[in-house]
Amino acid sequence: MPTIQKRALIVIDVQNEYFTGNLPIEYPNPLETIANIGIAMDVASAAGIPIMVIQQTSPAGSPLFAIHTDGWQLHPVVAARAHDHSVSKTLPSAYPETDLAQWLEKNGIDTLTVVGYMTHNCNASTINHALHNGSNVEFLHDASGTVSYRNQAGYASAEDIHRVFSVVLQSRFAAVMSTQEWIDCVKLGVSPVRDSIYKSNQRARKKAEHVAAFSAGQLTTTMPFE
Repeated sequence: MPTIQKRALIVIDVQNEYFTGNLPIEYPNPLETIANIGIAMDVASAAGIPIMVIQQTSPAGSPLFAIHTDGWQLHPVVAARAHDHSVSKTLPSAYPETDLAQWLEKNGIDTLTVVGYMTHNCNASTINHALHNGSNVEFLHDASGTVSYRNQAGYASAEDIHRVFSVVLQSRFAAVMSTQEWIDCVKLGVSPVRDSIYKSNQRARKKAEHVAAFSAGQLTTTMPFE
């Protein structure tokens, strides 16, 4: 039977800094992800799903999200659409120093759908926080994105960061899906596929064993996802 959920769509840090500022999103294609964010907001509005908009804020003179600069402003796709609540934050997670938890409790929200930027930073931090607060979480991987990093620990491309974080989130913290898959869940009133650390690891180990056997010539076909 369909599972009735009380969702809220949380739109995290969809600001100009990620498009025309000092921290441009690299992967997935930002033009595609911002379009999907707009679609998700439209679907939420039509379905009566409350929308919360989060805005990262830094002090004047900061290189990123300096208050009242163009980079700090919401992207026009979000700014042009209605929302039910908004908060300004200074930390990666949208929970500390904001009324997010109280707003969710007041509105009886048990499921958060997360879109916005960045996958590995504010999205992942908020998702983890939400799980620890007892919420179900959904993450739309094609309505988010990230950048590449190089530091003392090494280099990671934006594609690698986004892909790995999506896999890790699906293993325990959120149901990771496309915008269209989420729309189908909303329209049908069903819950998305969720996974576990144990099952995710078992599949990975089985795949590694299969690849080793294939390389040794013991198998002639590759293994499908199970």
